[in-house]
Amino acid sequence: MSLYTDYLNEISTRKEQGLNPKPIDDGALVEELISQIKDLENEHRADSLNFFIYNTLPGTTSAAGVKAKFLKEIILGTVSVEEISAEFAFELLSHMKGGPSVEVLLDLALGADESVAKAAAGVLKTQVFLYDADMARLQDALDADNAVAKDLLESYAKAEFFTKLPDMDEEIEIVTFIAGEGDISTDLLSPGAEAHSRADRELHGKCMITEAAQKHIEELKLQHPTKQIMLIAEKGTMGVGSSRMSGVNNVALWTGKQASPYVPFVNYAPIVAGTNGISPIFLTTVGVTGGIGLDLKNWVKKVDEDGNAILNNDGNPILEQKYSVETGTVLKINTKAKTLLSEDGEELADVSAAFTPQKAEFMKAGGSYAIVFGKKLQTFAAEALGIEATPVFAPSKEISHEGQGLTAVEKIFNRNAVGTTPGKTLHAGSDVRVKVNIVGSQDTTGLMTMQELEAMAATVVSPIVDGAYQSGCHTASVWDVKAQANTPRLMKFMNDFGLVTGRDPKGEYHAMTDVIHKVLNDITVDDWAVIIGGDSHTRMSKGVAFGADSGTVALALATGEASMPIPESVKVTFKGKMADHMDFRDVVHATQAQMLEQHGDNVFQGRVIEVHIGTLLADQAFTFTDWTAEMKAKASVCISNDDTLVGSLELAKSRIQIMIDKGMEHENGMLAKLIAIADARIAEIKSGDKPALTPDDNAKYFAEVVVDLDQIVEPMIADPDVNNADVSKRYTHDTIRPISYYKAEKKVDLGFVGSCMVHKGDIKIVAQMLKNLEKANGKVEFKAPLVVAAPTYNIIDEMKAEGDWEILQRYSGFEFDDMFPKEKARTEYENILYLERPGCNLCMGNQEKAAKGDTVLATSTRLFQGRVVADSATKKGESLLGSTPLVVLSAILGRTPTLEEYKVAVEGIDLTKFAPPLEKPAGARSVHF
Repeated sequence: MSLYTDYLNEISTRKEQGLNPKPIDDGALVEELISQIKDLENEHRADSLNFFIYNTLPGTTSAAGVKAKFLKEIILGTVSVEEISAEFAFELLSHMKGGPSVEVLLDLALGADESVAKAAAGVLKTQVFLYDADMARLQDALDADNAVAKDLLESYAKAEFFTKLPDMDEEIEIVTFIAGEGDISTDLLSPGAEAHSRADRELHGKCMITEAAQKHIEELKLQHPTKQIMLIAEKGTMGVGSSRMSGVNNVALWTGKQASPYVPFVNYAPIVAGTNGISPIFLTTVGVTGGIGLDLKNWVKKVDEDGNAILNNDGNPILEQKYSVETGTVLKINTKAKTLLSEDGEELADVSAAFTPQKAEFMKAGGSYAIVFGKKLQTFAAEALGIEATPVFAPSKEISHEGQGLTAVEKIFNRNAVGTTPGKTLHAGSDVRVKVNIVGSQDTTGLMTMQELEAMAATVVSPIVDGAYQSGCHTASVWDVKAQANTPRLMKFMNDFGLVTGRDPKGEYHAMTDVIHKVLNDITVDDWAVIIGGDSHTRMSKGVAFGADSGTVALALATGEASMPIPESVKVTFKGKMADHMDFRDVVHATQAQMLEQHGDNVFQGRVIEVHIGTLLADQAFTFTDWTAEMKAKASVCISNDDTLVGSLELAKSRIQIMIDKGMEHENGMLAKLIAIADARIAEIKSGDKPALTPDDNAKYFAEVVVDLDQIVEPMIADPDVNNADVSKRYTHDTIRPISYYKAEKKVDLGFVGSCMVHKGDIKIVAQMLKNLEKANGKVEFKAPLVVAAPTYNIIDEMKAEGDWEILQRYSGFEFDDMFPKEKARTEYENILYLERPGCNLCMGNQEKAAKGDTVLATSTRLFQGRVVADSATKKGESLLGSTPLVVLSAILGRTPTLEEYKVAVEGIDLTKFAPPLEKPAGARSVHF
């Protein structure tokens, strides 16, 4: 059988699912298409021609390489295809984005045929995805006095690839579609359970919201053919939880514009909105596609004559509607005046924040990649010609306040800034290109990152990136058919690209399914580093880390840079003393609760939390920084004491060495380089040359929060509050309740200890509680299942060595076996202990799930509807979040405990403690960057 026959069989299968033929990325299949195109009598010629023109993926796919080569032959006249003229061949090359297409265009532009060279140069002037090898060819040609090369470089120096694009429409007509009330998680737009299909854009698009919603959107498009659909989070924030490029892709697929007639299912320019705007990391993803994200402010707090918010019986502010955006409402966006208007032209809202000069450039260019690569190309061309680049792009916004000190994140950005005014100190609000030190890709978004890298024609990780890692944790629970099909090819691609990979494509080292955030926390070996990761929980306890979409991750891998405004900061400090029976997870919950008490609104949203945690090592501090994603913060920065930071770096070195010892080192020597960076940083700290990162005394903060540890007297639970009459209050992380609220009556159907929110100390707590309860009662009986998934293999190895793993094994009814991994997700649970493979497990929701309608108490981070547990026909599923000891005891009791029961159960157990730093860190007065 031929590849083409296999493809026809796949087409037949997809047709039964209501799907079109899958876009082609295999060069060998394109070779067969070409063979059939050349054969004028071939029965499949017409279809082959159609697939070749309209269904072959661009970029650096092997299919794109074969396609570009064939188009070159057509242009040079060595092959003749009646349906593809030389002019059409050039048009097809212009839509292929780079890599082999740019190589072919350069061959033609720098070739001997003058007319062909001129036509090729005309196409090249529209392209921006040129890499070092392409630029080197142009430089060499310029040095050899090639007129075409000079003409091309002059065009690039003027940025004609951007200036000659059509301007954005002054007025955009839209029709509204309310996707839901309250905060809308990206899980609604791209469910974690469907993560396996994200790289198949058409198939994945079918999982957005519901079939009914999709049908309604299609009906609106038919009723309003000249308008764009705007997806809305009514009374909430759009896109909370994660960046989820697949979510934006889905929105664009249903409501956006087609990027190219020759590239199927790749759309751009979606319009999304929320009463409270767009989640910061999701908004970055919207920018990747040249989309628009609006803050509607269509519901406002009702106030009395003194300006105070009027509260309802539950103590929540009463909201009143300023204007309606109910589904089907026709509105207009004036992109010049930057206002949202009614159909009749009445001004409803100022939306200028959505149309900053930088965002407007993304919209004009069809996405942020074209701007990033275009600026780099313009700079190169100007330098090659020895001239000044023509001012075209909006200048970087540089905000500097004389006499004002720097917050920690401002210091990090100043140290890593690229292309800013020399010697100028930048403060929050400045738009900055920054060098990225560490990049992480995870396995459910990695296939999309792979596609993005291929689309932008990148072939190797940027040499300025210190460390880059591809995880396997999000698909660790079940080695099913989907994982077997996707994971090996992802690992091979990323390893070939230059990343250290959790699983070895060659099978030479044991598969590592360690949670990506834990690995990134270890390989971050500098407190001044910038980290970008393909997951919202990329929140390291060293440096500053930003969760990002798969495209931004690809851009960071390819260029070693990221672009963003310097965020404002909120300073969090602590006072008082932790009670002996409390766990640090309760401090994390209390921070959210006390912040809301002190400020009313969530001052963390969209800002950096600068947490003065000082005395906690990286593993424990990560519990706080990880949670900042749920606080809706953009990022977090930990302020550590010198000794604590040195201890964290030494721990990181030992973990990196374990990776090397396991055979995970890349041939580029990446892991060894990270150890060297850690050694250099430790030496700086110990010598006093450069102490641990601290803010300046006169730094300016948006707000300050002081957490009183004395107020934390009982375990706390983040409750999804699934039956709140106000739907906008459901499934947020703002409802923090003490266990006494539940009066020991809250039934718990399943307990889960795992995900990135736990460390070795947590797994030891599970063992210690079992030992204590066994000693007191003779035997421990579970009245609800308890699932334990250590975040890393190191933890299990160390616990085995220390003798703590044995009691877990004794009580387990299931223990993972890497020799025989599960091939099917668990659907039913017994009242036993499950020792699951290291990884995300229930928290991810794409493989393992609790039974529908269950009440789950978990240490994880996710309480969104349907994520950990789906609703049943009779009961809403609940994902309550708490500390490890609380989860363990609740699984044993089958309910939430009383405070006294809890105190007895944890007596003598070494819980995760925290004592605020007593002394101010040295060096806080000086500015370092």
